[in-house]
Amino acid sequence: MNLDQQIQILIENAPQDGQTPRVVSAIAPVLKLLASQLQHSQYFICQSVDQSWVMTTLSNRTQPELEKNVVYAFPTLKDATSFQSLPASELMVLPLPVTHILFQLFAMETVDSLVFFETPGNLASGTEVRRQDLQNLVHNQLRIHQSTPKSPSRPLPPDIA
Repeated sequence: MNLDQQIQILIENAPQDGQTPRVVSAIAPVLKLLASQLQHSQYFICQSVDQSWVMTTLSNRTQPELEKNVVYAFPTLKDATSFQSLPASELMVLPLPVTHILFQLFAMETVDSLVFFETPGNLASGTEVRRQDLQNLVHNQLRIHQSTPKSPSRPLPPDIA
């Protein structure tokens, strides 16, 4: 599934409250920009049985008091299942479109970053997407979207047919 199709699904699955689909549409360029910098169109995310994403707390080696919470996104099911130390009975691994993962990060206040592992079998290095960076990009995009002049809507003449 390409990025445009992923965005369309996000828009269609958004609460149809008149606002949310427009917001998703407005931030779509940010989601597509970040997703296009990653190598895969979908990643595997580990979830606990209560459907919470499995988070890992990392500490800074030189300053152990500095911590951040990350969620790992894996390129293959095998990588995801072999990485976690949780028993299989306590873990679910789901494939998710990359734009959906990024969209979820925006709303997850307890997560500081997503780490996308790009190379199957190599879990030593990944691409980090910081939640704060994503939030800044989204806020800027929404400002741009709101400041773009809209064409005044005029009622259609009754004899338009």
